[in-house]
Amino acid sequence: MGSVLVLAPDPDEAEALVQGFARRGVHHEDVRMGTLRCVSLPALEMLIAVGGNGKAQYGIQAQYLIDRCDGLELLVCAGAAGRLTDGLQIGDIVLGTGTVEHDYKERFNPRPSPRYDASPGILSEFIRLAESMAFPFKVHFGVIASGDEDIVDPARAAELRETTNALCVAWEGSGGARAARLNDIGFIEMRGITDGADGDAARSFHDNVNDVMVNVVELMMAWSLTRQSAA
Repeated sequence: MGSVLVLAPDPDEAEALVQGFARRGVHHEDVRMGTLRCVSLPALEMLIAVGGNGKAQYGIQAQYLIDRCDGLELLVCAGAAGRLTDGLQIGDIVLGTGTVEHDYKERFNPRPSPRYDASPGILSEFIRLAESMAFPFKVHFGVIASGDEDIVDPARAAELRETTNALCVAWEGSGGARAARLNDIGFIEMRGITDGADGDAARSFHDNVNDVMVNVVELMMAWSLTRQSAA
């Protein structure tokens, strides 16, 4: 089905990905992997599916698909996020150098929050791509905060920025990172900024998700074609 599994947490995010690739002329096929509906992009060796909301559901569905995908090399967590710094604008893309699980609170033996670094080789490919190509949006590299918590308050957003040094915040990345690590496959988290992690976050997400996921498509397609030309 492909060597790259792209899991979008939300059905709206997944559908925007599929439609974005379709508008660029990429042929897609509906397939079923067990009980899950997926979309295969044979030319790009990608499989797109819904990962589910929240770390636990996302991790379960990631493992379910990993078990059914022969030759899988990379899991990409692709979705929306709230910005934690004014240096990001709506529509910008953040590539996670690491995913920090901010809501994993160990009290018996306090230690830093779990962190899952992106696969170095894949991250380097995206860095080179961002340096060599001009996109109509900015591509940022930095930490992504991951936790099952809607961040809709500027004070809480500032706290997360302070404690994690993250550029943006979303829910599911650490669930995918754990599944990828368990199966010894690559992982990277890619998030498009839809909102400011404030009181307008829900409305902003729905207003912006389709356009933002188109930017994710553009970056992923450029990366995939660059890989193919180098092979």
